[in-house]
Amino acid sequence: MNRYFAVLFLGLVAIMPALAQRGTGTNNEPSSVDTLPLTNRKNLSPLEQTLITNTKAMPAAWKKKDADFFKRTLTDDSLEVAIDGKVYGKNDVLEGVHIANVQEYTPYDAQILNINDSAAIVTYDCIVRMTLGEEPVPRYQHITDVGVKQGDEWRLKFQQATAAQ
Repeated sequence: MNRYFAVLFLGLVAIMPALAQRGTGTNNEPSSVDTLPLTNRKNLSPLEQTLITNTKAMPAAWKKKDADFFKRTLTDDSLEVAIDGKVYGKNDVLEGVHIANVQEYTPYDAQILNINDSAAIVTYDCIVRMTLGEEPVPRYQHITDVGVKQGDEWRLKFQQATAAQ
């Protein structure tokens, strides 16, 4: 079972560029996420800025094991295709959030594709040092997220993580 949650959380650690716009609090520890740009593009649109900000908020939620963050940011019908090829839902994430131990999370090279006013696709690469229980997760990952706007907030509807070779 821990193996399945390991795969689930591998992907979810790198998700949520399309998260709720609510803050997750501040993390006083500087990290590579705070210092490295997710994209080198200048003049980002407000939507792109929101998606980038939300991507950078994820590590703090994992480190704090903040299940409420995931309750707010995942749509009720959210799905994840993890690196094992299995599909997981929101309840799976909420059940397993407490076993993740994130030491590093560095997303980079983001590409944002705006579908319409209420949907966007974000792809990026990520360096992750993390264990789920005793299980380490692949360090290098390719991530694709689909975010949707519900009301005034962006939430994660779909995510797929692939271990990089």
